[in-house]
Order: sequence, then C-alpha cells, then structure tokens
Amino acid sequence: MHIPDGFLSVPVWCAMDGAALPSVAYLARRVQRESSGHKVPLMGVMGAFVFAAQMINFPVGNGTSGHLVGGALLSFTLGPAPASIVMTAILITQALVFQDGGLLALGANVFNMAIAGVLAGYLPYALLRGRGAGVFLGGVLSVMVSAVFALGELILSGVPMPAMALTISLALFGASAVCEGAITLAVTKAMKRIEPGFMRRPEDIGGKRALVVALASVALAAGGVFVTSAWPDGIQKLVLHSGSSSGRTAWLTAPMADYKLRWLATPWMTKTAAGLTGILLVYVLCVAIGRALSVSRPAAGREGA
Repeated sequence: MHIPDGFLSVPVWCAMDGAALPSVAYLARRVQRESSGHKVPLMGVMGAFVFAAQMINFPVGNGTSGHLVGGALLSFTLGPAPASIVMTAILITQALVFQDGGLLALGANVFNMAIAGVLAGYLPYALLRGRGAGVFLGGVLSVMVSAVFALGELILSGVPMPAMALTISLALFGASAVCEGAITLAVTKAMKRIEPGFMRRPEDIGGKRALVVALASVALAAGGVFVTSAWPDGIQKLVLHSGSSSGRTAWLTAPMADYKLRWLATPWMTKTAAGLTGILLVYVLCVAIGRALSVSRPAAGREGA
C-alpha cells in the first residue's frame, strides 16, 4: 500500500503534500482540544500493535500479498482524529527508518492511509453503532479507499497501467480489503474479551490490558517472520511490473531498509530485531506526540472558560 519514491510526478506529490499537511494539522488540533491525556498510553500501544501487524504479509493471489493496514482498527479504539495522528507517526517511522514508502511520496501515503483510509473506515462503524457489520465494513472500506487514491495518484503521474492490470489490481485489493475486515473484526472481538469496555471507553483501560496488547505486538514482531509471505503487496507488484521501475531510486537510504538490521547473522534475528526496534520507536513517538498535544489542553480550556 505504500507508494515508493520515483513513481509520483512532482505536481502529484506536491499536491498530496499540500493536502496532507493541513489535514494532519487540523486533526492534531482536534486531538489537542478533545483529549484529556488518558488516551496517550493507548495511542502508543495501539500504534506499536499496528506497526507490528503491518510487517506480516499474507498471500491474496496472483503472486501478490496483503497486510493489515490498521487505520480502521485505530479509529475504532482511539477515535478518528487520534487514529490519524497515530497512523501518520507509523508512516513517518516506516519511511525514515525502514524505507517503507518513499520520502517524496510520504504526503500521498499519509493522505491515503492516515486520513482518507482512517475516516472512511470509521464511517460504517459510526453509522452501524459499533456493530460487527460496521467493524467489518469499516476495515473493507478503509483499504479500498486508500487503494483507489494510491492507484489514482499513480495514473495521474503517468505510470503505465493497462486496463487489465488495473482490473486485476482492484480485484486483489478487494481480496485484501475483505481480509482486513475479517482481521479487524477478529481483533476487536478479542479486545472485547480482554476488556468488555475496550471499544466503548478505551481511555479507561488499565495497564494490565494495555500490557496484553503490547505483548501481542512483540509476539507479532518476533514470530511474524516465520509466517509472512515473501510476495510483494499490490502497489509494489504493480510498480515493479509496470515497466517504469528502471532508474527509479529512493531519496533516502534508511538505516533499517527492508526491516533488516544487516549486521546481525541470521534472517530471523535481523528481521525480528528491526521489528522490535520499530515497535519501540513507534510507541515512543506516539506517546510523545500525544503528550505534547494534551499538555496545552488545560490552557486552551481556561481561555475558553
């Protein structure tokens, strides 16, 4: 789902930066106004969980894989505005540290997944009042909206995309979206078993429940390398087989590109260590952002009083 560097034209990535920056700023302001600070630890824990889950690819057919995007899940547990901020933090970490998604394409990836995907995913959940159907449809819609935006940006940038390739890509994204909906529904049900009020009052969740989610993140990072598919995801396969990948280079050589600590000896160790490092980075970044936004809330409240 992450668009790499070199495939978006200058007008397209500039336009997406211009759309993403004020949108994130507005959503951050919403978090600042609405958050009392109780959600800050959960923002870190859920951000780490989604980052870890995104590392695990599952096959969806035709030599293509998918992975949990997690925008809908974040919106159900945190609310749409905090979810967008957390997803933005994940995408920034992935681009700068793991070279997952291009630096120049960061604005597009943020808009597609952290803004459009999160808000689209929350809509069915809100309309159906948190029922299981709303959770499932939210996961499906989140991925499909993100995918359509990404494909549209690539087409506008002149990436060759025959009708057949586009049709197959949409079908594969549809399969990935159904998997997203099913996984999201399963995860939310598991969370409700851990704590019945998790989805209704996540800010009231105690440290023990948050610890369960944190341990699940570590387990995903440590064990996911044994089950993850080596096939590329939909966007990666599309750009690789578009005939336009030659000569396209990344603007940044990230320290743990491809989720690998290359100085470690075995493939399992290098991927697991990179994943655990990413979990920690995302957790710290999400908590730091959450605290920074919540600190100024009392002052804002006094001004409005």
